[in-house]
Amino acid sequence: MKVLIIGCGRVGARTAMELDRRGEKVTIIDIDQRAFLKLPAKFAGASIRGSGTDEAVLREAGAEMSDVLMALTEGDNRNALAAQIGKHLFGIPRVIAKVNDPVRAEAYRSLGLETICRTVILSDALVLAAMEGAEATDGEVLPPTAEPIQGAPTPGTRAHEIARAAAREEEGVELDEGEDQADREGAREGAPVGTVRDPGEEV
Repeated sequence: MKVLIIGCGRVGARTAMELDRRGEKVTIIDIDQRAFLKLPAKFAGASIRGSGTDEAVLREAGAEMSDVLMALTEGDNRNALAAQIGKHLFGIPRVIAKVNDPVRAEAYRSLGLETICRTVILSDALVLAAMEGAEATDGEVLPPTAEPIQGAPTPGTRAHEIARAAAREEEGVELDEGEDQADREGAREGAPVGTVRDPGEEV
């Protein structure tokens, strides 16, 4: 199967990677050359820099011989336009457009496009998870892999690094310069881990 993907963001790159891993012939288009860095080094498909709504770019990408086109950029209108060009100009049998607006998704379906609306998918999964638990969502909402951390994270762990970074970004919160040493000593003595002071507070 020949698959043409427009948009090498997180969704596009992952979709391209999975299809490539399954042996499908994948070509992916993006206007930003740096977007292709999201693809793994072992990706065997083709990547083309250009606009997915440009007829010349689509022709270069082999749209006329594609079995499926997936428009996966961040713009609803761009995705719909690219999908319509693929469907009506190049005659691609199946086109799928990623759409964030549920109302637009319904409208695009009336134009002969398959749509996937993550707004609907996410909200439905969250409601189900709230009512019946994450396990009921068939992998759409994932349960935790460990028990919640009680108290402050242990110094030197990834959780501790994340907590420190979050504290730095929090407006009006500042970490002491000697925190690392204090954390290590505190951990040995059983003292609270992580010293946070307000701006202007004397030490």
